[in-house]
Amino acid sequence: MRSPSHLVTLLLLVCPVMVLAQTDPQTASLGRRLKQGAEPQHRVQAARVLGESDDPEALQPLCGGLQDSSEQVRAAAAQALGKLKEVAGLECLKARKSETDAAAQAAIKTSIQTLQELKNRAPRVYVLFGGVKDKTGDLRPEVVKFAEARMRRKLTQVGALLAPAKESKAAAQGVLRKHGIQGYRVLAEVHSTDAGGLKVRMVCIGYPDHALLGDVEVQASGAKPEELLKVLAPRIVEEAADTFEWDT
Repeated sequence: MRSPSHLVTLLLLVCPVMVLAQTDPQTASLGRRLKQGAEPQHRVQAARVLGESDDPEALQPLCGGLQDSSEQVRAAAAQALGKLKEVAGLECLKARKSETDAAAQAAIKTSIQTLQELKNRAPRVYVLFGGVKDKTGDLRPEVVKFAEARMRRKLTQVGALLAPAKESKAAAQGVLRKHGIQGYRVLAEVHSTDAGGLKVRMVCIGYPDHALLGDVEVQASGAKPEELLKVLAPRIVEEAADTFEWDT
């Protein structure tokens, strides 16, 4: 295990295109294009980019794309849901099992299999996520919620089973015994930096006990807060998973 308080700095000011291009699909705009685009090919392209966006908010427009009048768009939306890897996409995919187009039907079947395997995999850790606290005092509530959604998504991607809020100690211990895994409570804070950027700090505590295990930090600058958090929110989870050895 690396020592706690590990600090990683992401220099978005130096390489903004390389870093932000991975997380800047402008989901809302693409969602509108998928729903309202005049040409099927434009809607197909929107679906593909949404699937690669790593944005949990892409789920709703992609589910809507499964009902498009074009079989090409329906197939692209189905494929994109598999790439997005949001387990919640299983519901809308299964609702379209009666799809008549062969290509779209095959894409639906493949994505259902992908998401079902993801849903059924054995958890590596049990995590109670305490949310994100804005210590800058300047972030809009929707930006904080956005960061929380990105962190929850990343937690599930690294193999965490998320604990419900206000769970009893006995219930938590039962889950840990059932799966033979460790429990953690994680709390995230967003701070301003002297460079005009943001720093995200994540504290890790034993769960359901309360032993302080340490913390990790990542920071970045050179972009708007929401763009910085697109990078920092998943990155802080990766750092915590690595530092506290969640994969062992």
